[in-house]
Amino acid sequence: MENIKSSVYKVITSKGSGTGFILKDRNIWVTNYHVIAGNRQVTLEDHKMNRYLADVIFINPDVDIAFLASGHEAPEAQPMAYQADRGVSHSESVYVLGFPYGMPYTITEGIVSAPRQLMSGKHYIQTDAAVNPGNSGGPVVAADGTLIGIATSKFQNADNMGFAIPVETLHEELDSVSSHTESSMALKCSSCAELITTPTEYCASCGVNIDLKYFDEIPLTDLAQFVEGAISGLGINPVLARSGVEAWEFHQGSSQIRIFTYNKNYLYATSPLNKLPKGNLEALLKYLLSNPVEPYQLGIYQNQIFISYRVAISDLYTPFREEIKKNLTELSLKADEMDDFFIKNYNCEMTNFSKVD
Repeated sequence: MENIKSSVYKVITSKGSGTGFILKDRNIWVTNYHVIAGNRQVTLEDHKMNRYLADVIFINPDVDIAFLASGHEAPEAQPMAYQADRGVSHSESVYVLGFPYGMPYTITEGIVSAPRQLMSGKHYIQTDAAVNPGNSGGPVVAADGTLIGIATSKFQNADNMGFAIPVETLHEELDSVSSHTESSMALKCSSCAELITTPTEYCASCGVNIDLKYFDEIPLTDLAQFVEGAISGLGINPVLARSGVEAWEFHQGSSQIRIFTYNKNYLYATSPLNKLPKGNLEALLKYLLSNPVEPYQLGIYQNQIFISYRVAISDLYTPFREEIKKNLTELSLKADEMDDFFIKNYNCEMTNFSKVD
């Protein structure tokens, strides 16, 4: 299982996150369609918190599968066996790998409850291993590490039940996309299996109606455009920073930066800088209370030092708009400076959220 870890990635979009995994022999990442729906470009995050851009190159909403391509070569990823004729038996041990609820990498163990459970007209592998939102698109493997299915959290109506798309369905989709050499996204027609690369209301091969929503991209709100403009000022592609609906998370140097809205009224930017030291707290507290980093605030929460910046969202539509954008950009730079400052001057340690090369 430890070898597979390097092949499993968190898939992050502007609406949330799921899981995906790389098929090393094809240099294709696999995930659920519903994880990336409404996006043409998404983020892949490995277990070391490194992020990479990926393009959506193939979708089949009918079976809830999507393929991604990335310039990231995943050098640490190990090849994963995924034979189409790999049978699954009752009570066989299985493992669900992924990032449930966006949490760090997790392995959940269970058994196969039903190898071919019929749900909504299609067969799925049913297991008692937990498949939660965030696990969607991740690999479900046998005890020997062989891929047997793709986790899907589309069915959440019962406890102690998880479902996986069988590996033979994955092979069918891989066969479909093998002739697709363009970089544009291809939609597989649910009727004739033709690949469609341009928005259309019907399939040119069989005439079946095509829902144009499959070609639509989720539009960014004005607030999201504003924040991503500030992130772009750091030289960071804002797609790499997206972490859900009007939420962003990225590293500037060693510091993790979080930007999000609160109660629909405030925009917050914050960074957990350091853990509190074992001693010399009086001098540190005096420094923190002196408020030396205006317009930002230093504070303590759960034994960690934070730097934060808060503005009313309504202030974004005033003459202070550009100043606020500048402050958002510079908070990231200040955070990367301050975590080193607290190490050097107050013997603090980095937080568990820090990224240290």
